[in-house]
Amino acid sequence: MNTRPLDAVALTILIIGCINWGLVGFFDFNLIDAIFGNWVWISRVIYAVVGIAGIYAFTFFGRLASDSQGNIE
Repeated sequence: MNTRPLDAVALTILIIGCINWGLVGFFDFNLIDAIFGNWVWISRVIYAVVGIAGIYAFTFFGRLASDSQGNIE
C-alpha cells in the first residue's frame, strides 16, 4: 500500500480514539473528559475529528483491494 502523510495522521488519530474508547469500556474512564474537563465544545471537536479520521480510513480498504490485485496507483 502506498501510504500518504494523511494516512499516518488518520491512523494516529484513530489509535488515540481507540485507546480512549478502550479506557471507557474497561475502566469507565474518559481520557478526553479528564484532560479537557468541562470544555464540552473541545471534546465535541475531538470526537468529530476522530469520526472524520474513521470515515477517511474507509479509503484504506479500496487501496488495499487494488494493491492485492496487482494494480499500481
